Amino acid sequence: MRALGYYAMALQTQADGASEGVLSGGLLDWIAQSTPLSKFVLLLLLLFSVYSWGIALHKLWLFPRIERQTWGFLDVFRRSTKFSEVNAACRSLKHSPLVGLFQAGYAELNTQLRHGNGGAADERPSLSSLEAVDRALQRAVVVEANKLEHRLHLLATTASITPFIGLFGTVVGIVTAFQGIAGTGSTNLTVVAPGIAEALVATAAGLGAAIPALYFYNHLTNKVRLHLSMMDDFSLEFLNIVERNFL
Repeated sequence: MRALGYYAMALQTQADGASEGVLSGGLLDWIAQSTPLSKFVLLLLLLFSVYSWGIALHKLWLFPRIERQTWGFLDVFRRSTKFSEVNAACRSLKHSPLVGLFQAGYAELNTQLRHGNGGAADERPSLSSLEAVDRALQRAVVVEANKLEHRLHLLATTASITPFIGLFGTVVGIVTAFQGIAGTGSTNLTVVAPGIAEALVATAAGLGAAIPALYFYNHLTNKVRLHLSMMDDFSLEFLNIVERNFL
């Protein structure tokens, strides 16, 4: 029993020494000593992460401006008595998607009114087709929605694909660990740990790229839905005004 105790203590000392030698290096040391394939995986994950953060930060800077100008446009629209006054204010509120809707509806309305009364000044302007104005607004909604959603799909792509890229790096690290065991014929921690470290770093990098991208995608998609709802409401409000005054 005493001999077994000495043997266990010796194994524990050997494992502790090996683990200290392996874990003494930092993350950058592990990356520097990794295989070229593992380095390529980490570089790919870094590119995905940087690009997704760039998109997210740009959208987070843009959406507050869009919201401020949208509320400003609605205030001008509801206080004005003429569409021409609203149209004059659109130039300073161009980031609001409601400006695109208003200008599309206003252009269609002007076209119909010019052709409707044949240019006679003494006739009350009349609208020939409310459905045409509605179609113009619907087309504008699609255009503005595409602007709001621009590049958001790349956040979804990053969130969905980077965990699998990290998993691929994990598999590569495990294979490297088994190759080290096969090459040396030893299961010593010094042999196994570098490959396992590669696997864990790749997994962490994949999750580190995917989690922020998924959060920002959901956050920004929710903002886009709110703006789409506001555009639908504005379209109905615009049509109601046109119907009351020109039909």
